Amino acid sequence: MYEVLIIGAGPAGMTAAIYASRAGYKTAILEHGVPGGQAATTDMIENYPGFPEGISGPELMLKFFEQTQTFGVEVIYEQVMSAELSGEIKKVTTENQTIEAKVVIIASGAKPKTLGVSNEGRLRGRGVSYCATCDGFFFKDQPVAVVGGGDTAVEEAMYLTKMCSSVTLIHRRDALRANRTAQNRALNNEKLHILYDTVVDDIIGEDKVTQLSLKNVKTDELSTLDVNGVFIFVGYSPNASFLPDDLAVDAHGYVITNEEMETNLPGVFAIGDVRQKKLRQVTTAVGDGGAVMHAVDEYLRD
Repeated sequence: MYEVLIIGAGPAGMTAAIYASRAGYKTAILEHGVPGGQAATTDMIENYPGFPEGISGPELMLKFFEQTQTFGVEVIYEQVMSAELSGEIKKVTTENQTIEAKVVIIASGAKPKTLGVSNEGRLRGRGVSYCATCDGFFFKDQPVAVVGGGDTAVEEAMYLTKMCSSVTLIHRRDALRANRTAQNRALNNEKLHILYDTVVDDIIGEDKVTQLSLKNVKTDELSTLDVNGVFIFVGYSPNASFLPDDLAVDAHGYVITNEEMETNLPGVFAIGDVRQKKLRQVTTAVGDGGAVMHAVDEYLRD
């Protein structure tokens, strides 16, 4: 029995764990992968306060994790399969056990969306990737493409120019959505080429990616692009498949909360990328993790 059980060891979950354990509550985090979430796959984080020269995502998340251990947070490395959250005692079932807690904080984050083209799944890990930091090294001195136009896509494309022979950024609109600083860097990078008004119609290759079939959304013109890898950054969807039906979510599956991070179920809270909100950054995740403890504390006291 834990007083506070947190599902997910991203920046939001680890921040909440630090606050909860420091407040004296028996706290555990459930995590099925490497602590850090999406932030741990980011090459460089330049907008997190306290690091004027920037810091790599893995390094920053390691510091978060070390701080959870300083305060004695238990980490259980198991995949959550289901959860019963409506009673006074919450029950979270993993592959190997059922864990009980008085409070559950959902911090399970989000996962990259797929393009949905025919060969994407078959060639995943054989040229199709959703993490430049994880897989960029395998394409050293090779041509690659990046799909997307937001902050993540542009920043990851810039990272890939450090090692790849060329990087083609493919965006379905006529202008990038990334912040102005990232856009300026991209436009001034000689190794980065941008294709606007273009979508990936299919990914071509037998045992590995060799080409992309492209389509211009304004003219319907088809073309091909020779690449050895394609990195896809077209948004995220919440990691919420384990959540019960009585927990309120929006049309996209994100957990609905109020400003106190409270869900519609008493004693159940949601923080970070898994909850419905406009901005998903490390700083906002940390803010959620700190803010939730006020409501958690009030609930446990009552």
